[in-house]
Amino acid sequence: LMLNGIDINGNPFPPPLPEELRQEMDENGGNGSKDENLQCFRETMIDPGSLTSDTVTITPWNHAGIAKGGINETDQLPITVPAPKVMCLIYTMEAAHSTRIRAIRETWGGGCDGFLAFSTKSDPRLPTIHLEHDGPEEYDNMWQKSRSIWKFVGAHYLYQFDWFMIGGDDLFVLPHNLRKYLASLAYKDNADPRTKGYHVGKRQKQVCCGRAYFNTGGAGYVLSQASLRKLLTVIDDDKICKAKARKSSEDVQVALCLQHFGIGVTDTRDHEERERFHFWQPGKEFHWEIGKVHWYTKFNRDWGVKNGLDCCAPDTVSFHYAKQPAMVRHLHALLHVCNG
Repeated sequence: LMLNGIDINGNPFPPPLPEELRQEMDENGGNGSKDENLQCFRETMIDPGSLTSDTVTITPWNHAGIAKGGINETDQLPITVPAPKVMCLIYTMEAAHSTRIRAIRETWGGGCDGFLAFSTKSDPRLPTIHLEHDGPEEYDNMWQKSRSIWKFVGAHYLYQFDWFMIGGDDLFVLPHNLRKYLASLAYKDNADPRTKGYHVGKRQKQVCCGRAYFNTGGAGYVLSQASLRKLLTVIDDDKICKAKARKSSEDVQVALCLQHFGIGVTDTRDHEERERFHFWQPGKEFHWEIGKVHWYTKFNRDWGVKNGLDCCAPDTVSFHYAKQPAMVRHLHALLHVCNG
């Protein structure tokens, strides 16, 4: 269904959202008199592109640390390339099947080349898969659930996709921009994700425990096929990967595993140093209070936090904390139906 874009009767899939009147919604998905998320989309000029596409048009110079003025005019021109194949993975619970997971499947999830949710119960209609893992099903044991997910994906889907993105059931993704960024990154490096290790997402730095760099799971993070293949060789190694640990910080653990191979986190900001992967909702990113004493500021101390027009790249990839199904559909409608 996802690949063809239609169901068995020839109807569009995912089903198009009705052209309904837009209701004001605050940044958290509740009723509000001011739509901060809409404000963010409009003022930062976020362009979601088409939900599905076989090609993407990229600007390889549009990466942090590259000065556009120092590039010859030919290399500044946009380039159309084949879109990479991306599999989207979500971790969730049975209680969210009819709410968050259904909302994702009816909106941005259909834009991924492959989609699976890993839950406490299997349901092929969504689809969700229940996997056994060490220890209890709880937030403080997310590392063990993550290990099971990666091993399952590696066993069944490793060579079907170029990239694998994982996040929680409150993740909101712009699939076209995800493919566009990944294609641009590989083109810039003259690299193939099937052979070069990448660990892509929203960088953060711990304030303790070795002060390690990692990509936060909240914004979703992406592994190239090569990175996943290497991860699978050490994921059961307790010395390298802390395979027996029961921790909530699965994102930190994956980063530590990949660092064993010299695969660090990628700076995913654009050439104006605007973030593409976001830990907060659009409205909160836009209105973030600069100078605020907060753990998030500390975790981003090496590169700082921006707000307003500088908060978000126009080709933004993801946002976090889309907890209400209505909010997921609302964000999707603002981007793809209402055109801002």
